Parts: sequence; structure tokens; C-alpha cells
Amino acid sequence: MRRGSVVEGSDKVVVFITASTIDEADKIAEVLVEQRKAACVNIVPQVRSRFWWQGKIESAEESLLIVKTRAVLLDEVIGLVKANHSYEVPEVIVLPISGGNEDYLSWLDEETSRET
Repeated sequence: MRRGSVVEGSDKVVVFITASTIDEADKIAEVLVEQRKAACVNIVPQVRSRFWWQGKIESAEESLLIVKTRAVLLDEVIGLVKANHSYEVPEVIVLPISGGNEDYLSWLDEETSRET
């Protein structure tokens, strides 16, 4: 079963994930980094979200995770998020990285290629 996809040819991605609390965001970030599924996770502690859920508009204070990883790890990232998230349908949105500081992108590759 395919869980996620990314633009063909893009080997590095940024993943956006919202979490219900800062503690949940920290837990997810720790799992992703410890298991080397992400080289870095930034946590924005407070964002206000408005969204449709079960037929009505909802509002929530959430934390936003910004995850830097490789596209090949996407299915594992999504699986870990689902296993460690309180939401029935957690937000996981992936954007391809089309360029950037080559030193940083090489570091991203190195950190997510190492064994845990």
C-alpha cells in the first residue's frame, strides 16, 4: 500500500505535520530524528488552524513540525507519525526540495543514511 508520494526526481523533501500539543510535536520530532528518518525537525509552537472536520468548520491551536528528510523515507515517516499521533487523520504534507545550500543538503543525506 502506497502511503505517500513526491515529485519524481526530487530526492529531498520538506514535510509539514501539525500536532495537537507541543508535547506531541516534541515526541514525534524525537522519534523521527532518533530513528534517522529526519535530519532536522523544526517545531513552531503555536499556530491557529481552521479546517473542515466531520461536516463542520473547526478551530484549533496546534504546533507545526517542519521536517527535512529524503523522499525514500517518506513511507516510514508517515508510518511513524500515524503511530505516535493523537489525530485520527494526521496532517502530513510533503513538498519537494528543488535546491538550497549544497553543504546543508549533503548533511541531510548523511544524517538520514546512517544506521541507528
